[in-house]
Amino acid sequence: MPIKPLRTTLLLLTWVLLCTAAWANATVTLSPAMRNALSGDDTDARIQAVSQLAAQADAQAVAILNAMKNEALYAKDDALYIVDGERITALADGGLAVLPDGAEPIALNNRLRAVLDSALSGMKLFSADRNVRLQAALDLQKEATPEQLPLLNKAYLKETDAEIGNLLQMLIATANLHADDPALRKAAVKTLVNSSNPKLIPVLQAMLAQQADGSYGEPDEGIRIAAVTTLHAIEARLARMEFAGNLFYGISLGSVLLLAALGLAITFGLMGIINMAHGELLMIGAYTTYLCQLLFRTYFPAALDAYLLLALPAAFLVSGGVGIILERCVIRWLYGRPLETLLCTWGISLILMQGVRSLFGAQNVEVSNPGWMSGGVTVLGSLVLSYNRLVIIVFSLAVVLAVWLILNKTRLGLFLRAVTQNRRMADCTGVPTGRIDMLTFGLGSGIAGLGGVALSQLGNVGPDLGQNYIVDSFMVVVLGGVGQLAGTVIASFGLGELNKFLEPVAGAVMAKIVILIFIIIFIQRRPQGLFALKGRSVE
Repeated sequence: MPIKPLRTTLLLLTWVLLCTAAWANATVTLSPAMRNALSGDDTDARIQAVSQLAAQADAQAVAILNAMKNEALYAKDDALYIVDGERITALADGGLAVLPDGAEPIALNNRLRAVLDSALSGMKLFSADRNVRLQAALDLQKEATPEQLPLLNKAYLKETDAEIGNLLQMLIATANLHADDPALRKAAVKTLVNSSNPKLIPVLQAMLAQQADGSYGEPDEGIRIAAVTTLHAIEARLARMEFAGNLFYGISLGSVLLLAALGLAITFGLMGIINMAHGELLMIGAYTTYLCQLLFRTYFPAALDAYLLLALPAAFLVSGGVGIILERCVIRWLYGRPLETLLCTWGISLILMQGVRSLFGAQNVEVSNPGWMSGGVTVLGSLVLSYNRLVIIVFSLAVVLAVWLILNKTRLGLFLRAVTQNRRMADCTGVPTGRIDMLTFGLGSGIAGLGGVALSQLGNVGPDLGQNYIVDSFMVVVLGGVGQLAGTVIASFGLGELNKFLEPVAGAVMAKIVILIFIIIFIQRRPQGLFALKGRSVE
């Protein structure tokens, strides 16, 4: 036999022997008592065996639990077999076997299936990847049970990361709330005083609840006193987290409203154009982002995360170009006629929506976040600030700064302000008012396209995307003061915060109604909005 094939054969034989030896060593973890429990009919005994297997946290335990979950673990008397297609493995010795007559898969009920899922999730606590272990610990917060204590204790002893160790300590304490030993229960209650898990509140309340016969859910008075302290601490921590969460999501909503309303603040505020097609310009920017992602996915898949670098200028140019076409072809003939402008732009919005439906279909399309915008940062225990919303907040402020620089530091901004304050005088001094109108409308439309890029990162993109923001955009502009950039910024974030703090109390629909009533009353008392404007809009 040639040397090379002989060497290959020897290597294969060595690999097979090592795998067999590894399986033989692993079979020591499956004791006869555990095999009897798994093959028996007692659900409690099976659950205990599953917990013991999970605590082993070895390869065989994973294989057995996965086979059991997939109903591929067969039992005959006290013998167990894993059936993987045509391959049948006997758990007694780890060797290949023939499935005996009468062998049946171990039946699962909902309780056992939940324990299996929890055990398999808990075994991720032994992963070499820190992120996998952290996510497993966070997932287990939903269902820490006394059956998981062996697994949690073993993971806690091996854990070297402080954050994960603290989470495991809380999980162990949560499982010990149901322990028979009063000392363990009291220690668990005191440990959980630093927890922020809302699922602990009903458990602690059940301990403090008084029964019909006058007894308490927790008979030990000292434990009840500790439970009161822990309950108040958790509720206070959750209240702080809820406040911080509402504050963050209010800022996030305000940044979205700002991007949606900023272009309208220029076209409506400075030019006096009631553009009902502004929402469709947002939609065009979002669909441009989708096309850029599709282009990168098809031709540059290795650089897919960079598609936003192309989407931002492309959305600005496409939406701005559409706006310039609308201004040159339609809107330039309607200056000073607000009712006709409203009706005309509303018809244009319907045409644009139907055009998008014809090109892309009526169904929503998905725009995925780049890798660097996926995930989030965890603060205050369990409040997650998503990266995509953080980026949009910063992006909205950057766009505001750019618009301010254009309006106050460029020749276009100078001409725009001149036309806004006194159109006839600007025309007499040689300012090309018609061209300024075109460029101004194009600028506002391009900013709307940038808003569409941001909206595409928060959800799916569809033909009706812009309709969800057109009314809110007008409310922001009117409340902030027509044509006032600072007022638009303040009104956007103010309405975003007000909406997010009202939603938990009154619901999403009622919050919108309350905000609308507030704006109506405010405009009745102060028609010029937060900041007054002198110029064409006032006239």
